[in-house]
Amino acid sequence: MTSAYQDHLGRPLIAVTGMGVITSLGQGLDDNWKALTSGVSGIHKTTRFPTEGLSTRISGTVDFIDIPVENSVERSYAFARETTAEALAQSGLSGDFNGPLFLAAPPIEPEWSARFDLADRAGPSEKPGDAYDRFLAAMRQRADANFHEAALFGAISERLSDRFGTRGLPVTLSTACASGATAIQLGVEAIRQGRTDRALTVATDGSVSAEALIRFALLSALSTQNDPPERASKPFSKDRDGFVIAEGAATLVLESLEAAIARGARVYGILKGCGEKADHFHRTRSSPDGGPAIATIRAALEDAGMDEGDIGYINAHGTSTPENDKMEYHAMSAVFGDGLPKIPVSSNKSMIGHTLTAAGAVEAVFSLQTMLTGTLPPTINYQNPDPAIVLDVVPNVKRDKQVTAVLSNSFGFGGQNASLVMAAEPA
Repeated sequence: MTSAYQDHLGRPLIAVTGMGVITSLGQGLDDNWKALTSGVSGIHKTTRFPTEGLSTRISGTVDFIDIPVENSVERSYAFARETTAEALAQSGLSGDFNGPLFLAAPPIEPEWSARFDLADRAGPSEKPGDAYDRFLAAMRQRADANFHEAALFGAISERLSDRFGTRGLPVTLSTACASGATAIQLGVEAIRQGRTDRALTVATDGSVSAEALIRFALLSALSTQNDPPERASKPFSKDRDGFVIAEGAATLVLESLEAAIARGARVYGILKGCGEKADHFHRTRSSPDGGPAIATIRAALEDAGMDEGDIGYINAHGTSTPENDKMEYHAMSAVFGDGLPKIPVSSNKSMIGHTLTAAGAVEAVFSLQTMLTGTLPPTINYQNPDPAIVLDVVPNVKRDKQVTAVLSNSFGFGGQNASLVMAAEPA
């Protein structure tokens, strides 16, 4: 027999006791939620680097935080630091965080400007070669400690661990666009397995650069509707043409419900279920039949001990790419059947763009906020509905509606699929 602190399988219920978020809409949960529910877009003309001659010249970069060293590692760390400080303050925890850290971070590789800078130091004795050979030679001959740390995949989590006093070896993961949800899943499992009473789950991405933009553009994944920027991301619309690359971060403090209540913490919601499935169809494309995505949603519902009819709102992956939106619609249709048109489904990416590694955690925070406030954020730019995608996308304007259970989807490049089921605090 389960207790009030256990789920249907006798596992500890997982409470969210703190949240922090940064996106192109602003810093902090309050500013983000106000803008998101007002239908404000954070997508703008890119000014961080020259875009002349590029087919995509817009992004959802975070440009309002002062970062002394302008590189993706420092940006990603700064975003994670700020959202973690906000989440811990909200949770009422101070001092060292007595629990593990699970960080979703973008893949680390030196930006080309840094590669050429180091290559120029190689000296005349180096043999001719391509830029990358010269870069490696420079690193061997003239070690740069700061650059070396910036190029280490685990550097961000190590710095966060030192700053906030987490326990054990911090875990850094990268599962493409599902990364944020995967980090949360690892925190949930650590508590369920009795390894800890609390976990810090963080997802961050500050990797928008000229190289990143060009790479995604070469995959024909980005929107080229540059003018006006705020109208470019239009999930589930007929004239959608690609996603808008963006930055952001989110942190969730997870605790067993029993431990949270014992210390008098406020509970902002319950992580009820997690689902994760691999898709081996293609390196970047999702399986057109939606099979892995279907299995992921069903796994999350089963893990939560809930039926399709229990979900009152879906925070869609909703990237605004022609193929992904169609696939996600088919996946949701297969799971929810005739009931899908009655379930509100909106995409935060219509306003904040695609925050890549951070997306799953950012959208988890917004999903919890939806239940806390009784407000459904809209899908903006929905002026030209796709007749092949019949959804209630909460078009253009927020809606007041109290829901007690939310599904949040994250379907990523390389076959990474993750879904989270969240519920309101139990009575």
